[in-house]
Amino acid sequence: MAEQKISDPILDQKFKELDRKNQEALLGGGEKRIEQQHAKGKLTARERIHLLLDEGSFEELGKFVMHRSKDFGLDKEYYLGDGVITGYGTINGRLVYVFSQDFTVFGGSLSETHAEKIVKIMDLAMKNGAPIIGLNDSGGARIQEGVVSLGGYADIFYRNTLASGVIPQLSAIMGPCAGGAVYSPAITDFIFMVENTSFMFVTGPNVVKTVTHENVTAEELGGASTHSTKSGVTHFACANEAECISYIKTILGYMPQNCEEEAPRMPYTFGNEKRPALNAIVPANPNQPYDMREVINGVVDDGSFFEVHKNFAENIVVGFARIAGRSIGIVGNQPASLAGVLDIHSSIKGARFVRFCDCFNIPLLVFEDVPGFLPGTDQEWNAIITNGAKLLYAFSEATVPRVTVITRKAYGGAYDVMNSKHIGADLNYAWPTAEIAVMGAKGAAEIIFKKEISEAADPAGKLNEKVDEYTRKFANPYRAAHRGYIDEVIYPEQTREKLIRAFDMLQNKAAKLPKKKHGNIPL
Repeated sequence: MAEQKISDPILDQKFKELDRKNQEALLGGGEKRIEQQHAKGKLTARERIHLLLDEGSFEELGKFVMHRSKDFGLDKEYYLGDGVITGYGTINGRLVYVFSQDFTVFGGSLSETHAEKIVKIMDLAMKNGAPIIGLNDSGGARIQEGVVSLGGYADIFYRNTLASGVIPQLSAIMGPCAGGAVYSPAITDFIFMVENTSFMFVTGPNVVKTVTHENVTAEELGGASTHSTKSGVTHFACANEAECISYIKTILGYMPQNCEEEAPRMPYTFGNEKRPALNAIVPANPNQPYDMREVINGVVDDGSFFEVHKNFAENIVVGFARIAGRSIGIVGNQPASLAGVLDIHSSIKGARFVRFCDCFNIPLLVFEDVPGFLPGTDQEWNAIITNGAKLLYAFSEATVPRVTVITRKAYGGAYDVMNSKHIGADLNYAWPTAEIAVMGAKGAAEIIFKKEISEAADPAGKLNEKVDEYTRKFANPYRAAHRGYIDEVIYPEQTREKLIRAFDMLQNKAAKLPKKKHGNIPL
């Protein structure tokens, strides 16, 4: 933040102990530091708030706060605000709380008073039931302050945990975020990073080189691209800070203010809700891929799908959308990537999103085309069992309205996991192309009819015969519909109108879990 000239007599007195040279450095160096910030392609802390909030709505709190430490030369430098701007304002007329770290003041490092300002704004957000947005740009703990700086981080982490599931928490990483600083964003609901200017890592490149002898750049180790594709730490990798702030404003439109409210509903005029284009999306060949996003975009309100975690675990698609103006969360298998199988990363990605939607009363819509869980030693040795169970647990625990549409394959345990009737889904629809079975026809035939096939004069012919037999019996949705596991088999073009009616019917759903302190999700 640009340093403010001091006109208040009380504050003037505080600076009398500083000599004129240091006071001039304090009050005159702001513009140079701002220029340096712009040269790096970064906005200043105040510019970010100006872009984020409705014009004229920002009310700053704690602008005169200064650090208290006098060790290691800190008694010679005092800055109003102590490296973080805190306050509240509105986004599209809705109340939000925000803190914006200022890298031009002590590198945005976190001191005792810096932390106190953030904690105060988080407490206000909790008391008043409104989202908290953190614009992070900090070199880490202020080393000169020692343990009080570390304690400040812990105070913030504690508030993050208390606020989890109570109010939406969004973290934008606008610069460096290293060491203990990364754990606050990690606890929040969604993380946004800016390509080439923001970094997140527990230990930086220099430490990595010393300990493991790996040569790695900050961008490779913890840049936006790395965390959006490899680790999944960040949900959005943005081209620049303006895009990052635009994404924050967009995603807030799908969320309620807190866990006791509903997401805002947009005006919608009903018309012809049939979508004939959906009839041609699923290929006749069951082994041919298609893009589940085409199904999603064909069902939801035009242009309303806002994908989350787009570049991570691409075999599952998650995001927000609207149906007849109502905000919903979408989870869909992606046949265009790994045939839509569930693996470790996709299970974690899906589970995290499902739990967020359930926290904030956002109904869930699942599009299912899953051939099973990904086999292999890599998956088994890295705990696909435990990680796959996270998605199962998340769906089972969710009490919001839950609707599933099976577009094609629903095989094995993955059928159960993907919001089946058996784990509490409210309504399950299937397209005529749906195949609901323990496994694919060929694999099933080879097991069930192994003896017949091996003893046949023409084993290959016998196998094909048995595959056809199994397909006729199980590779359709009607057997499941006979048992009530599928509520209705519908034509694809009917999907949108069926979903509009379903979510309208379910809007007053009330479901309660057994009394408990909390469950023990398989972490």
